[in-house]
Amino acid sequence: MGCVHGKCCGRYPPSSNGDEKEELGVYMGQSTNILANRSSDVVNVPSHNFRLEYSVLTQRGYYPETPDKENQDSYCVRTNIHGSPNVHFFGVFDGHGLFGTRCSNFAKDRLVEILSEDVGLLDDPVKSYSTAFLATNKELHDSDIDDTMSGTTAITALVIGDKLYVANVGDSRAVLAVKEGDRILAQDLSYDQTPFRKDECERVKLCGARVLSVDQVEGLKDPGIQSWGDEETEGGDPPRLWVQDGMYPGTAFTRSVGDSTAEKIGVVADPEVTMVQLTSNNPFFVVASDGVFEFLSSQTVVDMVNKYVDPRDACSAIARESYKLWLEHESRTDDITIIIVHIKRLD
Repeated sequence: MGCVHGKCCGRYPPSSNGDEKEELGVYMGQSTNILANRSSDVVNVPSHNFRLEYSVLTQRGYYPETPDKENQDSYCVRTNIHGSPNVHFFGVFDGHGLFGTRCSNFAKDRLVEILSEDVGLLDDPVKSYSTAFLATNKELHDSDIDDTMSGTTAITALVIGDKLYVANVGDSRAVLAVKEGDRILAQDLSYDQTPFRKDECERVKLCGARVLSVDQVEGLKDPGIQSWGDEETEGGDPPRLWVQDGMYPGTAFTRSVGDSTAEKIGVVADPEVTMVQLTSNNPFFVVASDGVFEFLSSQTVVDMVNKYVDPRDACSAIARESYKLWLEHESRTDDITIIIVHIKRLD
């Protein structure tokens, strides 16, 4: 969920692992097939005797009024960070605003480079993550990209041996699959940073943000009612951030990279970082843009991944279902990007 003016879509981002274009089919409201990048690869983690089999798919959104809009999502997979076969990075970056594509591409390139250059990464991954996000944000501000009303969210996962570190700014999501008896349960590794969260809502208000839905800003609803339910039921007209004396920037998230105007009212690039230890009870994890999770719950996504042996097939199934649900509820779709990482024991 991006700024009030919506998200753009477009160019398929390059993959360092080779791309395989797949035809996802014709969807209602469209006269042409939608193509998506699909790639897969395998990398070992010898320190703990397992391998990662991963697949990436990025799907351009459908906007009937602007059919040539770019895909503003981008992704990054970087293996063997610091030259170590035990350190691997997976990230999804969801751009928004007029220059959202440039912002997401900038962030996905610079964030992993800064992490790769940080000699303290393996000693204190949490500190390195925060430093890298903040440095990327500053570099974007200082670049030739106009990020006054554009930026990108970022959901990233860093495997270091048997530990998984997830750093998030925004409303994309990372989910870990957990075996419990005969069931595979979804464990969220990130928590959407939006005004629906009471802690985030109060934080941005203290920074000077007005938090109102579009209907409230336009006078159609009472702005004094500061209760918006939850994201599942109120996602159609969510609370957004506005400056005190204007109808901008209208961001529906409280953290991002870029967005220098929104930064003045509390939108920060400081990530929330979580860490889990991977065990034999964790068959896979998923990193995906909010285009996937707008109408699919974390558990539904995990259930769908669990149906397929090949993560490429799971990516395709989830993209299809997400796309279909978008068009059932709205006249357009968001960009959809998903990384699925299977964790396989070498024995």
